[in-house]
Amino acid sequence: MSDKNEVKPAAEDSDFVIGRHPAVAALKSDQEINKVFLQEGLKHEAIAQILTLAKKRGLVVQTVPKTKLDRLVSHENHQGVVLAVAAFKYAELDDLFKVAEERDEAPFFLILDSLNDPHNLGSIMRTADAVGAHGIIIPKRHAVGLTSVVAKTSTGAIERVPVVRVTNLVNTVKALKDRGLWIFGTDMNGTDYRRFDATGPVGIIIGNEGKGIAPLLKKSVDEMLTIPMVGEVQSLNASVAASLLMYQAFQSRHPLA
Repeated sequence: MSDKNEVKPAAEDSDFVIGRHPAVAALKSDQEINKVFLQEGLKHEAIAQILTLAKKRGLVVQTVPKTKLDRLVSHENHQGVVLAVAAFKYAELDDLFKVAEERDEAPFFLILDSLNDPHNLGSIMRTADAVGAHGIIIPKRHAVGLTSVVAKTSTGAIERVPVVRVTNLVNTVKALKDRGLWIFGTDMNGTDYRRFDATGPVGIIIGNEGKGIAPLLKKSVDEMLTIPMVGEVQSLNASVAASLLMYQAFQSRHPLA
């Protein structure tokens, strides 16, 4: 006899959104959602909001024990909410330019060279949304893609920041330069990032957590930026470095009066 609360594994073309804030963001977006799982016995304002949004969209809502949700998302911190969603969709490069055009702004893109940590990608997406970046470009191979962990870490930004996945970053950077972008990277020897002027069309490359920017890709960079450090630790987490550069870009685009 089957358990009425049985949670079946996701299909290969599906993924999960986990956590309360990401779930609310997904339910308010155009994201295709297959089913809503709620932990039984939870009473919270956010849970009530999720239930209301799910019913408004006519979605199937299933109440299950916490242990079943734990198994479903490999014991990630789900906060009692899991959405089974269609696999996250990637944008096209032209979509990023369209976002910039619709906002009447010079393009501002992030180019992530083979990041492996989904928490880094999610954090970068969150900051990219905060500063108004028009999109993120990642490689198809040897890099983390859009996953449930990325979605949760982004706290909903995954629904607002388009992500393009490309076969070859070097060729993509060349195409971006042909379309008028100036490409900046990070290096120990470069221009102090506080002098970074992002008022024009720009792309910022953030390197891999351990290896930095690949040598061939580094040759495509117009200018290197350095984040000065006076402590003994001479490196920063990829998402922290990206955040500093993005906010310098924000400052140059939105200076104080």
